[in-house]
Amino acid sequence: MGAAGSKLEKALGDQFPEGERYFGLENFGNTCYCNSVLQALYFCVPFRERLLKYCSNYKNCADTEENLLICLADLFTQISSQKKKTGVIAPKRFVQRLKKQNEIFRSYMHQDAHEFLNFLLNELVDILEKEARTSKIEAETSSPPEKTANGPKNSQAKGVQKEPLVTWVHKNFQGILTNETRCLRCETVTARDETFFDLSLDIEQNSSITSCLKNFSSTETLNAEDKFFCDKCCSLQEAQKRMKIKKPPHILVIHLKRFKYIEQLGRYKKLSYRVVFPLELKLSNTVEDADSEYSLFAVVVHVGSGPNHGHYVSLVKSYDHWLFFDDENVEMIDESAVQTFFGSAQEYSSNTDHGYILFYESLVERKNS
Repeated sequence: MGAAGSKLEKALGDQFPEGERYFGLENFGNTCYCNSVLQALYFCVPFRERLLKYCSNYKNCADTEENLLICLADLFTQISSQKKKTGVIAPKRFVQRLKKQNEIFRSYMHQDAHEFLNFLLNELVDILEKEARTSKIEAETSSPPEKTANGPKNSQAKGVQKEPLVTWVHKNFQGILTNETRCLRCETVTARDETFFDLSLDIEQNSSITSCLKNFSSTETLNAEDKFFCDKCCSLQEAQKRMKIKKPPHILVIHLKRFKYIEQLGRYKKLSYRVVFPLELKLSNTVEDADSEYSLFAVVVHVGSGPNHGHYVSLVKSYDHWLFFDDENVEMIDESAVQTFFGSAQEYSSNTDHGYILFYESLVERKNS
């Protein structure tokens, strides 16, 4: 990528952000699903900063015992510490660890980028929680009185239910949904909270993220065979159910459900629907009814007409520039080019490059950071 790298540097000229690095990632045989998500996460600055800090605490990630968190932190550190501003890096250590960890990613078949993102974030949480538990046990063993004074809130004293540990992955990506069910006989509302790292949205032709979010939070009537058991009435009753966002996350990840199982065909089909995603998003289906404002900073794009083959690329906003990452290749694109990835207005179209996973950052968090 020497020529392409120098072309990118020339294109940015004096506007090349100080200290920033734009590196393509080598493809190890259908690992574009991994590369595209890694680029989106690298340019999720709050997440990147925590990873780099994590690696620096270990002094040298390259020599530490292997796990996916160490391998990812090592990769991000490699990119950020390059002398050159542009180039290509081989995420070999990370990919090898990923395949060792999960047999789904071992084959050279086409993989799903959303499935990979989900697995990665949950795996990072598991590692951080395990480390926190280990360090807590070590601290309690070495100095119990101090631990009581300075320890985290999730006390494991007998009879006290421990609070779930909140890691920096949670702080960046986790939001809370509330599932409200209203009994139509006694009007009692039952609310159940659940956490999420991303929102998976059903899509329709010629729609928008805003309309998809409205549908996600639309009221559904539970009747006939789907009646709700009301604790107050002590019987099955007709009810209305809806999902709202109780706590919006700092980083909002939206997954567009482009792969749908078609009963008649007996297989999955890719929906190439045109779904408009704005550069600035107002999240209105929240419990508080106050709009949460977000700014788009990355898009993972699926290229291809079917679910079992194709390619993944990513679009990333870095400072005021949009960049296009396609494995080893990195180039600048105009902001206006982002709309070419909304999807196709007609079912059969030559354009098969469609936005699949969207990454938004809260504007409130950005101002506060």
